Amino acid sequence: MIKKIILVVFFVFFGQLLAAQEYKLTFNEPQTHYVSVQMTVKNWKGGDLEVHLPVWAPGSYLVREFSKNVESFSAHDKSGNKLNVVRNRKNAWLVNAVKGDITILYKVYAYELTVRTSFVDADHAYLNGTSIFMFVKGYMQYPCSVEIVPFSKWNTISVALDPVLESNPWMVKADNYDDLVDAPFEIGNHKVLKFISSGVPHDVAMFGDANYNAEKLTADMSRVTAECAKVFGSHPCKRYLFIVHNLSSGGGGLEHKNSTTLQTSRNGYGSELGYTGFLNLVAHEYFHLWNVKRLRPAALGPFDYDNENYTNMLYVSEGFTAYYDDLITRRCGFYSNDQYLEKVASGFSYCMNQLGASIQSLGESSFDAWIKFYRPNENSGNNSVSYYTKGAAVGAVVDMMIRNGSAGKYSLDDVMRDMYNTYSVKMNRGYSDAEFITMASKYAQIDMNDFFGKFVYGTENMSFDSALKAVGCDIINANLNSQKTYLGVTLSSNKTTVASVDRNSPAWFAGINVNDEIIGIDQYRFADDISKYLNSYKSGDIIKVLVNRGGLLRSLDVKLAKSPFVEYFISPNKKSDDVSKSNFTKWLGK
Repeated sequence: MIKKIILVVFFVFFGQLLAAQEYKLTFNEPQTHYVSVQMTVKNWKGGDLEVHLPVWAPGSYLVREFSKNVESFSAHDKSGNKLNVVRNRKNAWLVNAVKGDITILYKVYAYELTVRTSFVDADHAYLNGTSIFMFVKGYMQYPCSVEIVPFSKWNTISVALDPVLESNPWMVKADNYDDLVDAPFEIGNHKVLKFISSGVPHDVAMFGDANYNAEKLTADMSRVTAECAKVFGSHPCKRYLFIVHNLSSGGGGLEHKNSTTLQTSRNGYGSELGYTGFLNLVAHEYFHLWNVKRLRPAALGPFDYDNENYTNMLYVSEGFTAYYDDLITRRCGFYSNDQYLEKVASGFSYCMNQLGASIQSLGESSFDAWIKFYRPNENSGNNSVSYYTKGAAVGAVVDMMIRNGSAGKYSLDDVMRDMYNTYSVKMNRGYSDAEFITMASKYAQIDMNDFFGKFVYGTENMSFDSALKAVGCDIINANLNSQKTYLGVTLSSNKTTVASVDRNSPAWFAGINVNDEIIGIDQYRFADDISKYLNSYKSGDIIKVLVNRGGLLRSLDVKLAKSPFVEYFISPNKKSDDVSKSNFTKWLGK
């Protein structure tokens, strides 16, 4: 009895100190795609209460304006009296002069089924927290709870949050707002698969019918997740959740602290390409459990949910993760050595062929993600570079430099593990650009500042040949002696309209524009395959290109050139020394 009294007093005292946020979600008519939200701010100290909804979702660096889907906002005091509300910015509501428990009601329209947004229909609800849960500034560090009142035909809920009571999975809790919105909900009648990896229970919430073999899939996912954990040497979760949406088309994923959401084709599991592609996606998002969610650039936490959060380091957060997703898939044996080397070669080719790589550095690409990466246009190839693809290529080169500099003693694995243990586990903070370079230098046993300055924060081209020698491989450009002619346009799906024009290409200099319809080349009527029209010409030839531009015909003289693009492939060198051969085996895990 004494313990019970102490607990009651503790919780009353606790509640008076902390303005905890409680939420209740109701799905009365899911076919209308609405979720009704009741938010209660406990023990507000008094004065105006400002309530915000985030404008973006961590892991997806674009302002998405979630407040556009909010309707019927109102606020009430403990007695049910309606309070005055002023809309004071696009994603905030000001509740005037109140004190005590404040209840806020609103509805959210949710009909966008992506890994970044929320979706509700008669079959299920998928909820991403930043598009659903509002917050009170200054109280985000306090505990939250969520009660789900499901549609009458739904019987299953999956979320990586603990229940308030073990007997009731429909009410869950979070230590703070960040943890709440970093745990997506899948609610409906989905199947739940289970496996153990690294001693940690894993659930796989499978929405939608698909042609997978549950026993094989969970066994293979267990292998992938265990291989990811080996890189970092420990596992930070007590349990982990995969939410998988099996759809007619599309794909992608988004990482969370103790879970991830994956979207894939429901028919993809039946082919080797589709199945391996899914496991590769698993590897990518699961690797984020460490790299991004815990090992993070300083700018990525604590989050500012009202504004962009800028960092130069997405090439590590996403690009190095992209490097590891292929490498983990190879180490598990789902890619052959040849298949893996083909992927590395493709990334290296991208670095040389992406025209925007000479304009935008990799660091700038990270910083500009908010305005460029998620909003590409017809000129993006000319002025930008992907922090995923080039970042993965940089990761590969840094890995090889470390193996070379340490004579095979260390690798990028050691850098990632040390970074994780130092900045996440021990210091519990984000790292700076300089701190990452210092750690890479430590294991490469050379000063890496010059490398990062030129190839990450500058726009110089990397030397792949010297890097690959460390792992006993050669790189060959299949296009080295090619005489293929080059115009410099990409055509749209109708195969006659110009979709993009390459910087400094023959088309660029001749004045061919995006949206021009190509009518003819010299005396020939143009149809649908530009390569067959150019095969009979050589570099230096001048052709007449007839285009329709806004209803007017224009004839343009274009001087063709030799294609500037490379097509790399990588092959092991049988004559490499023993250290390089050993590095190759350690690199690919075989």
